[in-house]
Amino acid sequence: MVLLEVITIAAGAVYGYLKPGKEDRTALFKKGVLIGVILGLILAGLGLLVNIKFLLVSSVVGMVVFVEVMILAILFIIGTFIGDWLEEKGKAA
Repeated sequence: MVLLEVITIAAGAVYGYLKPGKEDRTALFKKGVLIGVILGLILAGLGLLVNIKFLLVSSVVGMVVFVEVMILAILFIIGTFIGDWLEEKGKAA
């Protein structure tokens, strides 16, 4: 899973570097929360539809997906900080 996190930071850095100006990191985080909630609910709902015995397991899986998406959103935002910093350093040179 470490590769996914590194790719997420790199993607955030590229996004921050290529998009001119400062990014609205609050909006990026809100989108990440929304995506995490939706994916968590979908997985929990699918677990409910498959079999009622999997309700607890599907809820746990939904929560794990939500937490992982939050971690990825935060790492992406860290990457945008790096990209903005690189953009400023490129302009100064």
